Amino acid sequence: MVTTPETKLNPVEKAKAQKHPLLLKQELEQLAQMGWEALEEKNEFDLHYGLKWLGFFYRTVTPGKFMLRMRIPNGILTSGQMRVLANIVQRYGQGAGFQDRGNADITTRQNFQLRGIRIEDIPAIFDQLRQAGLTSVQSGMDNVRNITGSPVAGLNADELIDTRGLVRNLQDVITNNGEGNLALSNLPRKFNIAVAGGRDNSVHAEINDLGYLPAYKDGKIGFNIIVGGFFAPKQYVSAIPLNAWIEPKDVVPLAEAMLIVYNDNGPRANRSKCRLMHLIEAWGIEKFRAEVEKQLGHPLEPAAAKDEIDWEKRDHIGVYRQKQPGLNYVGLHVPVGRLYAEEMFELARMAEVYGSGEIRLTVEQNLIIPNIPDTRLETFLEEPLLRERFPIDPEPLQRALVSCTGSEFCGYAIIETKNRALAMIKELEAELDTPKPVRIHWTGCPNSCGQPQVADIGLIGTKTRKDGKVVEAVDIWMGGKVGKDARLGKEVMKKIPCDELKQVLRDLTIEHFNARPK
Repeated sequence: MVTTPETKLNPVEKAKAQKHPLLLKQELEQLAQMGWEALEEKNEFDLHYGLKWLGFFYRTVTPGKFMLRMRIPNGILTSGQMRVLANIVQRYGQGAGFQDRGNADITTRQNFQLRGIRIEDIPAIFDQLRQAGLTSVQSGMDNVRNITGSPVAGLNADELIDTRGLVRNLQDVITNNGEGNLALSNLPRKFNIAVAGGRDNSVHAEINDLGYLPAYKDGKIGFNIIVGGFFAPKQYVSAIPLNAWIEPKDVVPLAEAMLIVYNDNGPRANRSKCRLMHLIEAWGIEKFRAEVEKQLGHPLEPAAAKDEIDWEKRDHIGVYRQKQPGLNYVGLHVPVGRLYAEEMFELARMAEVYGSGEIRLTVEQNLIIPNIPDTRLETFLEEPLLRERFPIDPEPLQRALVSCTGSEFCGYAIIETKNRALAMIKELEAELDTPKPVRIHWTGCPNSCGQPQVADIGLIGTKTRKDGKVVEAVDIWMGGKVGKDARLGKEVMKKIPCDELKQVLRDLTIEHFNARPK
């Protein structure tokens, strides 16, 4: 970061200037002995902000408890790693919520968030993650968040580029192999990266600060680059073309150069105006591209005439043939992305017994178990967990349901989301026949972690008055699209009380998505 005496810094920047939050890694034992109450009294910044650089998010709605956000590049982990996470949930996550037990949520960035962690247990957890080849470093605050890639990379015969190695290399450079990178962890704000390898844009690249879209140029496959997409309160912006095409070998150098340009030049005064797009708007796209080229040390080729995102979005739920003869991947629907320790242990067992011990996460909060031979597929599909909790053929409305954490565990959320979303969808399915999935996304506040702007129907938590009382409500968006011809939706209704919402959703699905009353 380049500053001058005249540089105006917001309070977070001033605190970072005093001590880089990654250095808290050296103080974990001391913080654990101190306890959260003493830390809040002596150093509120470290409790509420600094520990996020290491992946531990203090949650005021569950006093004394932290959320642990992982880094799962491309959403891929092993059964052994899943067991480590399950053990953390089971051993350390007690008392996290209304059900008095810890849980894990799959996020819209192919990632895991684990809940109910005490500060006293953070050093032990940190060591367990390292031993398992996992990391939570730089997963929050002013860092590059979990990097998304095609959930069926290396499995799909129609894929154009295998994103697995590219995403892994990006994470290793950005996080210094999971140990923490002081040079790339003091950005003006967060930064999202997505690498699309197939034709259906299963990573929603257009809502990222940096998106890689597969594109052919002169007969070679590479990537067209888009930049500047982000969601923030009252700011919903799609990425725009950089007019640049790169070969796969340049994926990491380009990202590193762009991060340095953003780090050194991005605004740091008003945190609501510190995302990459604000720098691009201040400079213009041509100057931004020139500065990235200067940092790279060579010019960028102009973009290919078109990218290869020409399929409608796929959700990967169900049974699919792999490009490897005799093997299949199976997509499981995880209702609103929530898992408990016993289910995580079972999934790890199933991935080993039937597959190759690999598990994959999707941005729709579901998971995939790949590499299941034809000879084991029928037995796999009879597993009780698939019949009782994680179906491969869910009802259309449940199939496409996405929800953020909500006020149950998140202090930013204005309304409760996950439990309400699932209960309401089940009621609607009991009343309606819906011919195809309707993507309904819930988010508890305008930060839009549930990505309602890309949904068929998006719901953003708010409050309104009804019968003289303040009640939970939603603003409703419609018309978002992912995959081919991706676009953001538009707000169509404001402040619908949640106790009136089911009827509104019922009417919308009948009017716009051909649902019929049973």
